[in-house]
Amino acid sequence: MEAVQTIEPVVHDPPTFESVWALLKEVAENQKETDRLIKENARRQEENRLQMKETDRLIKENARWQEETSLQIKETGLQMKETNRQMKETDRQMKETDRKLSELGKGFGNFTNSFGDVIEHMVAPNLQDKLFDLGWDFQMACKGLKFHNRKNDIKFQVDVFLENGEFAMLVEIKATLTIGDINDHNERLIKMRKYADLRGDKRTFLAAVAGITISDDAKEYALTQGFFLIEPTGEDFCIIPPYNKPKEW
Repeated sequence: MEAVQTIEPVVHDPPTFESVWALLKEVAENQKETDRLIKENARRQEENRLQMKETDRLIKENARWQEETSLQIKETGLQMKETNRQMKETDRQMKETDRKLSELGKGFGNFTNSFGDVIEHMVAPNLQDKLFDLGWDFQMACKGLKFHNRKNDIKFQVDVFLENGEFAMLVEIKATLTIGDINDHNERLIKMRKYADLRGDKRTFLAAVAGITISDDAKEYALTQGFFLIEPTGEDFCIIPPYNKPKEW
C-alpha cells in the first residue's frame, strides 16, 4: 500500500497593528480618491448640463433668428413688391404728365397760332392807324419777317415790322409779356441795327412790345426802357408811349 500523504494546514500569522493601519490607510486613500472622482464626475456632469443648456439656448436662438430672418425676407419681399408697384405707378404718372404736357404744348401752340391770327387780322393793320394818331406815320406793315446774315452770324425774327423812309419799328408780341421778353427784344434791336448797318440801311429803329397779360412790373420796365407798350382794352387795344423819348437803335 502507498503511504497516505497528509497536508499540513497553512497557519497565517495574526494581523499586526501596522498591517491593519496600513490597510485602513489604503482604504481611506481609496475612499478619498473615490470621493474626488465622484466630485469630478459631478463637476463634469454639471458642465455637461450647462453645455447642454447653452446648446439648447443656442438652438432656440438660432431657431428664433431663422424665424426672424424668414419674416424679414418675407417683409423685404413685400416691400420690394410695394416698391415695384410704386415705381410702376410713378412711371404711369410720369407718362400721364408727359401726355398732359404734350397736350398743353399743342394747346398753347394752337393758342399762339390763334393769337397770331388775331395780330395779323386786327392788331397789325390797326397799329399803323394808332401810331399815326401818336405822330408816327408808317406806310408799310409786315408780319413774321425773318432776317438772316450767315456771314456775320445774325439771325432773328420780327413779329410785326413797321417802316417808312426814316424809321422802322420792331414789335414783339407775347401771350404773357415778361421783363425777360423785353430784354430779349432789346437784343433783337441790337441785331437789327447791326444787320441794317451791314446793308447800308441808315434808318432809326424803334421798339414796341405787346401782350395779352402784362404784369405791372413789366409795364413799368418797358415804358422806362423807352419801349412802346401795346395792351388789350376789351375788344380793342391801346398803345402807350414810353415815359421819356423813345429809345432809338
